Amino acid sequence: MPSNDARNLLQCAVPTAAAGVAVVAVSGVVAGGKGAIGAAVGTVLAILFMGVGLFVLQWTAKTLPQLFQAMGLMLYVAQLLLLLIFVALFKDTSLFNAKAFALGLVIATVVWMAAQARAHMKAKIFYIDPDSEKSEKPEKTGSSS
Repeated sequence: MPSNDARNLLQCAVPTAAAGVAVVAVSGVVAGGKGAIGAAVGTVLAILFMGVGLFVLQWTAKTLPQLFQAMGLMLYVAQLLLLLIFVALFKDTSLFNAKAFALGLVIATVVWMAAQARAHMKAKIFYIDPDSEKSEKPEKTGSSS
């Protein structure tokens, strides 16, 4: 993973993990141990989904830029379907508190998106490629008087 991609991932994952720790603590106090486990599972699931999604989109942008928008939409749908499958598999579980799970998942997702937006706004992204072969100066034509 190039350093810029790793930096972008860190700028999103660290605030999300910090918010997840806070949600786990609050859920642990309010709903007990199962609440803390539910919030932790929700936070980890959000970080995993969003991290893999960010990695896939960055890879797509570099290798297949013409498919970037379609890949973003497909990735969003895939994440929702995987989450739906996870929720369906664990809907009657007694391993963790479902409300704490949902709270952890939603808060982690919102914090990730806010951190990603902030990282994008602070990134210094070239609007031209300084390394491209077409960046040569054009030859002057006509008279220069």
